[in-house]
Amino acid sequence: MKRIYVVGTADTKGEELAFLAERIRALGGDPVVVDVGTRAPAIPTEVWAADVAKFGAPDLLEGNDRGVAVAGMAEAFARFVITRDDIAGIVGIGGGGGTSIVTAGMRKLPIGLPKVMVSTLASGDVGPYVGVSDIVMMPSVTDLAGLNRISRVILSNAALAIVAMSANPTSVEPATRRAVGLTMFGVTTKAVTQIVDLLAGAVEPLVFHATGTGGKTMEMLVDSGLVTGLIDVTTTEVCDYLLGGVLPAGPERLDCLARRPIPYVGSVGACDMVNFWAPETVPAHYAERLFYSHNANVTLMRTTVDECRVIGEWIGSKLNAAVGPVRFLLPLRGVSALDIEGGPFRDAEADAALFEAIERGVQWHEDRQLITLDCHINDHEFAAAAVAAFNEIAAQEATWQR
Repeated sequence: MKRIYVVGTADTKGEELAFLAERIRALGGDPVVVDVGTRAPAIPTEVWAADVAKFGAPDLLEGNDRGVAVAGMAEAFARFVITRDDIAGIVGIGGGGGTSIVTAGMRKLPIGLPKVMVSTLASGDVGPYVGVSDIVMMPSVTDLAGLNRISRVILSNAALAIVAMSANPTSVEPATRRAVGLTMFGVTTKAVTQIVDLLAGAVEPLVFHATGTGGKTMEMLVDSGLVTGLIDVTTTEVCDYLLGGVLPAGPERLDCLARRPIPYVGSVGACDMVNFWAPETVPAHYAERLFYSHNANVTLMRTTVDECRVIGEWIGSKLNAAVGPVRFLLPLRGVSALDIEGGPFRDAEADAALFEAIERGVQWHEDRQLITLDCHINDHEFAAAAVAAFNEIAAQEATWQR
């Protein structure tokens, strides 16, 4: 019998947890209140903080440092939830500490399992709390410091949401075709659109916007086994990570290749640029660089010869760790819609430094091949070559997975 987990710090949010559980019960749900607080609870709960803390460090709740205890409970709750097989849905409430603890556990749960977080932080940057999961963040509007006419409405709506979601779950459909992840940016849209068309239904394409979160999400799905192949032609998130842009996927980008033996076709789409917000947000040390205004809120900076060399070396180091087959495509006539003959970012010397660093830095062999193409990344020739390379290595799966 699956139940709705109602999670929060019962030492400071006891009244709100009890109200939320009561509303869920009135709506026909079966709530189980889980305490993740670090002090004595204000209400009875069905899962005590000590039960959760058993999954963390010894004597987790014995110290006086709240910051240490909150971090410890976040780790403990994340380990706790993955041991439970009775979660129909999970709703959490919290301020800064509670949100950190509860969402750490939510992020460990499968995509599709309902997750609602009512938080005082939900109207700000929720990236660190949501990560690459499907958590629904609901602003609490007022602080969660006792019930009032506003908080009762918000918590009642949260109860309605989690009961409805849990009663009518939509799980990820069983795979009937290989799911292939593709990365796309505005300046590589034409390439990816053509690739999807050429795949012609043979696989299920999942396109990810290469804005940091996109790359992270795609690789998380590879690790989970939901995505079993990549046509990763837009690796621009590497540029933002290395050069301080605003859309990085972090140092783990491409690390899934070292963990999963999947067919991988990659390229250097949009590696001619680093992303910043409005012009006034660009770091002062980049003031004399070449910029392009994508729109009023997004400013693109052209990567230099030296930067392209570093980017290529970084990508190469990741390709060397790949445990599956790799085909890496270099479009010699440009890597984005701006890096084209007559375009604002056309810099053949910078591109050549990027290509040379990858060619020189990777240990190429039969299962890891470099393909150079005398075309632009958005040309049909590039899309056709990417699909042909993917089909070739995917067809040999029985060989390279032995």
